[in-house]
Amino acid sequence: MFKRLTLGVTLALALAAGGAQAAGSEGHVEDHAFSFEGPFGSYDQEQLRRGLKVYTEVCSACHGMKFVAIRSLGDEGGPLLSKAEVRAYASEFVEVWDQSLNDGEGDYREALPADHFPKGGNANAPDLSLMAKARAGFHGPAGTGINQLLKGMGGAEYIYSLITGYTGEEKTSAGVTLYENSAYPGGWISMAPPLYGEDVEFADGHKNDLEHLSEDISAFLMWTAEPKLNDRKRAGLLGVLILGFLTLMLFLANKALWRPIKYKKD
Repeated sequence: MFKRLTLGVTLALALAAGGAQAAGSEGHVEDHAFSFEGPFGSYDQEQLRRGLKVYTEVCSACHGMKFVAIRSLGDEGGPLLSKAEVRAYASEFVEVWDQSLNDGEGDYREALPADHFPKGGNANAPDLSLMAKARAGFHGPAGTGINQLLKGMGGAEYIYSLITGYTGEEKTSAGVTLYENSAYPGGWISMAPPLYGEDVEFADGHKNDLEHLSEDISAFLMWTAEPKLNDRKRAGLLGVLILGFLTLMLFLANKALWRPIKYKKD
């Protein structure tokens, strides 16, 4: 009896924390063509800026990015805000807790570029700093990882599919409202739909339907998780070229060294 009661409590807590998750069940993640994919892909600067706006106006109410420094918004390969824009963004949109204020009791103040994004307003909401690297959108088949080899880890695709995967169906379990989602493992998630379309207006008139907003925030979260992706790809390409050149030189040197012996006349 005690074991059954314990099992029931454990199940209720699991449902409240993350939604009903069927054993071995995986959500459906669509492969999506992002600009940063492939060996020559790179981040779209304007898309990252739009994603930052979506995060600021929608996602930051619950989710934090404590591992991302505000000054990195001005780094090359990212949104590339100017120094003035970074300072303006920090002071206008971000508040951080400073323990040194109010006679050591602490208080909130306007953020500086040197500060990191704060934790989210919802203690149960996961931090989004590394979310695109923490989630694998593609698996298998049969545990081989071939899909990841062909399509990549799929973290950005997982986020995109999760945001666009709500079916509109709801249910209540253990006192928690769950929402049906085709991308979430198990099919039900405790997070309400974060975006509905037209949640954010862009100054350049860019499309702001659900699909485009989801694409923008997914790309932005990929950048927060791997901000040096462009540099890594350039370094990798340079390394491959150098190794290819050295291989060719070694091959020619080997041919030259062995030619007199190989073709020696008796």
